[in-house]
Amino acid sequence: MADHEVPEEVRCRLCLVLDVDDLVAARRTADLLAPWFGTVKVGLELFSAAGPEAVATFAESGFDVFCDLKLHDIPNTVRSTARVLGTSGARWVTVHTSGGAPMLQAAVEGLTEGAASVGSTIPGALGVTVLTSDDVAGAEVLTARCELAAASGCEGIVCAAPDLPTTDPWSDRLVRVVPGIRMPGGATHDQARVATPREALAAGADLLVVGRAVTAAVDPVQAATDLAAHLAG
Repeated sequence: MADHEVPEEVRCRLCLVLDVDDLVAARRTADLLAPWFGTVKVGLELFSAAGPEAVATFAESGFDVFCDLKLHDIPNTVRSTARVLGTSGARWVTVHTSGGAPMLQAAVEGLTEGAASVGSTIPGALGVTVLTSDDVAGAEVLTARCELAAASGCEGIVCAAPDLPTTDPWSDRLVRVVPGIRMPGGATHDQARVATPREALAAGADLLVVGRAVTAAVDPVQAATDLAAHLAG
């Protein structure tokens, strides 16, 4: 596959992690890798450095923005925060399912209210189930959190690739976003449960969250090209 010849069905399934504390550097990376990634992730580090501007910047550039702040607080605080994020242009906002139904519902309501106030598309709430660094929580916990996310109005969930089979009963109701993606033989870093891109898609992932496998590579463009070829091949 030649550079930049990336099928849209591949690009729309890939989310680029921008875990840096500099919006200019993040924009440079996103622009460089835009041919391969239709979504970018703005996490705690970049959001702490640049605030909602980080989300708006990438949304205005045509990316879907996965705002990964993992909200978890009392329902009133989460609703107020989600209301602000609902005005930002984000496509997705993460919320910890461990916070319970009232908190998840407050997040969904806040996102809806915020988007309505500026006439924008409502961001989908993504319920974080079990972190990829957690190798202790079992299927019972995951099952309960998937049901909670669906019942509370979340549009999707975030789960590790090995958890995808357990989440299959909700595949028609919840978008499944999967971090911890590594190319075959790649380093796992601080994530206990990882998978290759092809493994994750075969197991039912809808959106693959890719970070250091590309951004920490000696040649990020070549790494992105290899990733796309791995998925298309």
